[in-house]
Amino acid sequence: MTSAHTVTLGLAGTGRIGTSHAETLKHLPGVETVIVADADAERAHAAATKLGVQAVPDIDTLFAAPLDGLIIATATDSHPALITRAVDAGIPVFCEKPVAADIQGTLDVITRLENSTVPVQIGFQRRFDAGYRAARAAITSGSLGWLHSLRATTLDPSPPPAEYIPRSGGLFRDCGVHDFDIVRWVTGREVVEVYATGTNRGAQFFTAAGDVDTAAVQLRLDDDTLATVSLSRYNGAGYDVRLEALGSLGNAVVGLDDRAPLTSVEPDYVPSGLPAYPGFMERFRRAYTEELAAFLSVVSGELANPCTPTDALEAFYIAEACELSRHQNRPVPIAEVRR
Repeated sequence: MTSAHTVTLGLAGTGRIGTSHAETLKHLPGVETVIVADADAERAHAAATKLGVQAVPDIDTLFAAPLDGLIIATATDSHPALITRAVDAGIPVFCEKPVAADIQGTLDVITRLENSTVPVQIGFQRRFDAGYRAARAAITSGSLGWLHSLRATTLDPSPPPAEYIPRSGGLFRDCGVHDFDIVRWVTGREVVEVYATGTNRGAQFFTAAGDVDTAAVQLRLDDDTLATVSLSRYNGAGYDVRLEALGSLGNAVVGLDDRAPLTSVEPDYVPSGLPAYPGFMERFRRAYTEELAAFLSVVSGELANPCTPTDALEAFYIAEACELSRHQNRPVPIAEVRR
């Protein structure tokens, strides 16, 4: 590291999430320097000027800097090369999900990392959200009894741009993968079978890309707990991400606060009057900060990697099984897509 107490971090990608990460990083204790780069040098320079961080003209120049860690927030197809290049240079990595665009690409990266001790942390920010952490603690403590059901939702208020959908990987890989990861994480169990279906009642570009805008998923865990996942790109009431863990003795609900976009029609209900979360950046702002703070602890060797490429692979297997299930209209065991 630069010194016993400070680090220099590189950040590749200055789109929305990358710029947000840069702003978070520069305020974290122990970060001395943040250097950003982007395939669009002008965009990197504009972001750096706005945030008061350094910019370099390209990725090669970024790798030439004395980096203690690298944050990757670039397009998915660039992730494998950036991860392996950083690891080969001995630079710890934080990479936004996914590791790669498909299962084989993810496996190739994992194979490359097998003999390396350089940590690669994958970005699944819900693991750092206070509500999900409390639910995990309640489940693992046994205070809920045995779980009979979990209900997870990820409902976006409006769809992303049309040009994003063909390269997104589809609703299950792009959106539902967060729910699949968090179901595994809060329960400590593995998904063994899925049944998924989806529909399109919105923009035609979803159908044109072979994707769906709304989906329902049934998961069976390895202890026979059942989980349902609801996904949509069209939840006009606002960004709605919740998890209900229902047990024989009690329950725990994540995301049920005064900004949850739920409208009760009970006559005595008094609404909070607060606006719904407009999107994931606002809903998970604190979780993103905690996630990057954890990465600093990984860089310093004070914390074991909290989310490995193998974790990302397991969530990807579930998403892959969902896609197969949707196309073939049948339950799909995870073992069928595992390689």
